Amino acid sequence: MIQRIGQIMLYVNDQDAAVKFWTEKVGFIVIAEHAEAGMRWIEVAPTKNAETSFVLHNKELIAKMQPELNLATPSLMFYASDLEQMYEDYKAKGITVGDLVEMPMGKVFNFADDENNYFAVIEKN
Repeated sequence: MIQRIGQIMLYVNDQDAAVKFWTEKVGFIVIAEHAEAGMRWIEVAPTKNAETSFVLHNKELIAKMQPELNLATPSLMFYASDLEQMYEDYKAKGITVGDLVEMPMGKVFNFADDENNYFAVIEKN
């Protein structure tokens, strides 16, 4: 029986730029980095003990190894507190953000990484 989501694979064009985005702009940390048999993958997460992390893979290499694999970025919703401050902080860091809107479930906005993949964040305390 599945008990939780452990890792989410993100296939990116530039792993170094993706690490820089997630760590320097969003505030994640690098949990691990591996290089083996011509492959490199980097695990990032909001905190060291986060239950779920991202593993950044080289999209071009994965496409060659497994052409049938769907390499599209998943639609992800993050939970955060103090969303208005986060929104202003992201704008100040040069992150592309959508409008901060009030939805029935709470305040929400979208943001894009440096490869124009969009993610959403909603205020949850």
